[in-house]
Amino acid sequence: MFPFDIDEKNLEDSQNKIFKEYEINFKTGQLTGRTVTGVEAIKVWAWLALKTARYRFQQYSWNYGSELDDLIGNGYAGEHVESEVKRMVTDCLKANKHIKGIRDFTCSFEDGKITAAFTIITDYGEADISV
Repeated sequence: MFPFDIDEKNLEDSQNKIFKEYEINFKTGQLTGRTVTGVEAIKVWAWLALKTARYRFQQYSWNYGSELDDLIGNGYAGEHVESEVKRMVTDCLKANKHIKGIRDFTCSFEDGKITAAFTIITDYGEADISV
């Protein structure tokens, strides 16, 4: 299809489609075989984007993924790491036009592992995420 073959009605229909993703079991990271829509699909997209290293894979645009791996081995103080994690998470999620913001952000450090939990605010509602 060429750009001049697109009529206005088809363009509007493609822009108003419900967001859809393949469902993931967040504990195992495996696909379940089902599809999800709306806020659950946005949750899947966010989880995958946060788990994908930005700038490392050619198949993704430079707007997709997170830079959280950059924090590994730098020996930053806890307060600095928490603010950087929040900044990096926000930067990663703003690539999705359906995500309007995050709130209730918490960050914890246990056994050399950083865990972040927050609520995303989307066009379809709110969802809690932990990565």
